[in-house]
Amino acid sequence: MQPTLDKSEVSKTPTPDPSLNAPAEGENLQTKRRWILGLGAVGGLVAGGLFSWFKHEPSTPSAQNLQRLWGSSYQHPNGDDVDWNQFKGHPLIVNFWATWCGPCVEEMPLIDRFYKENKANGWQVVGLAIDQPSRVKAFLSQTPVSYPVVLAGLGGTELSQALGNESGALPFTIILDANGHVLFKKIGKLKAEELTSLV
Repeated sequence: MQPTLDKSEVSKTPTPDPSLNAPAEGENLQTKRRWILGLGAVGGLVAGGLFSWFKHEPSTPSAQNLQRLWGSSYQHPNGDDVDWNQFKGHPLIVNFWATWCGPCVEEMPLIDRFYKENKANGWQVVGLAIDQPSRVKAFLSQTPVSYPVVLAGLGGTELSQALGNESGALPFTIILDANGHVLFKKIGKLKAEELTSLV
């Protein structure tokens, strides 16, 4: 026999107030504000990132500024003057670097490997060291590369800026075709696929 429920007990059971579960109007406004501020912050980060990317993206140098490369006067570490005519008429990688620049040093084996694999097809590479001659010589004695290196010093920074690297950041690479037209330019460490896509 099941116990019967006393009607007086049923009437004593409180009925939940639906207004207690609903968020207060003030809470709704705060939540909306948080969403708006969050979206604004994300938008600001995206815009800032795009601005930074465009700011550091190298510009294409004018023909006049490209002539500054061919007319520059630098020396090899052994003291010989650079003959820029040897690079004309060939696709050419010009890499600005320094011994104190970590990404520069990290990309050098990649550039050296590319040169060894493609010099038979006419590719030329020259590294312009924005550094003290003594440091460059000491570095190359420990970590030699097969492509020619030029002692550009602080004047190399001005040349780099004339070639589109307004910020003067390192490493900076500009690649020209056999006719001296710009094929590629980049501020920052090179990737293997960026070089192989040129061949």
